[in-house]
Amino acid sequence: MIDNYKNWHEQLPYALLGYRTMTRTSTGATPYLLVYGTEAVIPAEVEIPSLRIIQEAELNDAEWVRNRYEQLAMIDEKRIVAVCHRQLYRQRMSRAFNKQVRARLFQIGQLVLMRVFPHQEEYQGKFTPNWQGPYMDKKVLSGGVDLAKMDGQEWPKAINADALKR
Repeated sequence: MIDNYKNWHEQLPYALLGYRTMTRTSTGATPYLLVYGTEAVIPAEVEIPSLRIIQEAELNDAEWVRNRYEQLAMIDEKRIVAVCHRQLYRQRMSRAFNKQVRARLFQIGQLVLMRVFPHQEEYQGKFTPNWQGPYMDKKVLSGGVDLAKMDGQEWPKAINADALKR
């Protein structure tokens, strides 16, 4: 499409037209339809008239205005349908995600290892172990765990359960 990287700005309107007229999976509609209440007329349809263009060309002004008002009245219904479609899509995606999630259950007093991430102060290079510990679960929270070292010293903040393993 682009032979030279310097003329990308000339192709931008075509890319935007393609983006705005593609049907989104999450809503089941195009962004153009949700904003204007009708599908976009692509430039090729203007040069080679389609049935829709021919029908609109044969309408007189009063009929065209009436049809346009009817389309605008239907836009709210189309938006509601898109919202319902998006909610169903989110439910399907969350159901698919939740199938892959493992429950991590911890009890107070249980011994765990804590993952060492590269951005932490404890990280000493790529050849060092990725896990440090053992630590003891002091308090189990909804999304994490308060830890204590084996000598009883408490860890300064709660740790996310994803960064722990038994």
